[in-house]
Amino acid sequence: MRKVILISIDGMRPDGWTGCGHPFVERMMSLGSYALDARTVFPSVTLPCHLSLFHSVVPQRHGVLSNQYLPFVHPVKGLFELIADQGLDSAMFYGWEPLRDVSRPGSLRYAEFIHSYSDEHTDALLTDRALACIRAHHSDFVFLYMVETDEKGGHDNGWMTEAYLQRIAAAIDNVRRVYEQAGDEYTILVTADHGGHDRMHGTDSKEDMTIPICLIGPGFAPARRLKDVSILDLAPTVASCLELHVPKEWEGKSLL
Repeated sequence: MRKVILISIDGMRPDGWTGCGHPFVERMMSLGSYALDARTVFPSVTLPCHLSLFHSVVPQRHGVLSNQYLPFVHPVKGLFELIADQGLDSAMFYGWEPLRDVSRPGSLRYAEFIHSYSDEHTDALLTDRALACIRAHHSDFVFLYMVETDEKGGHDNGWMTEAYLQRIAAAIDNVRRVYEQAGDEYTILVTADHGGHDRMHGTDSKEDMTIPICLIGPGFAPARRLKDVSILDLAPTVASCLELHVPKEWEGKSLL
């Protein structure tokens, strides 16, 4: 079994990832397998996309089509619940409060929320907390969610503006810190929930629906470009790393 850290950088477009200017982006692509044309789900909105990420079903199945959570009509076991059922520990660090609904009560051992506008560098603070938890508890699965790219970058200034690219570069620097401090113990998966255009997202346009994915760890060939990748593939991939059986309802495939 290989422990996993999953990092979601909200609203990060592939061309924003490669164009942000941070040297660790090229380092990531040389270390692991990656996709620059992975697909998210429609509607390309934060909560539906993350529920699809963690439950490996499209929004039309889990029923959440906006940032307002609704109980599933037909329950599907999510990644956090799958991990908890096997007696493993999960931790979650996030900067957008509604994201609490990607897990069900009782499935997290550790969690911390810091409002994204409570500090200029909330993503860095959450990264600090996540790394402190890893050092203290060595959780089997850690989810780190960064939101400044979306809120302070895309919505406040516009996708692909200099301010947006600077927010991505700051997020990538947090990824670098995670890799340097925990990469020996953990497989690290980096992705986004959706892209964006102008100062919005949520449409079925290519700019909104295309995301990057990078996977660094044993089993992921260095500098390998992946094809036909979806956000639905991430939960099965984490489950494979943790050697867990994937629920039959999940629609994605493992990339391991």
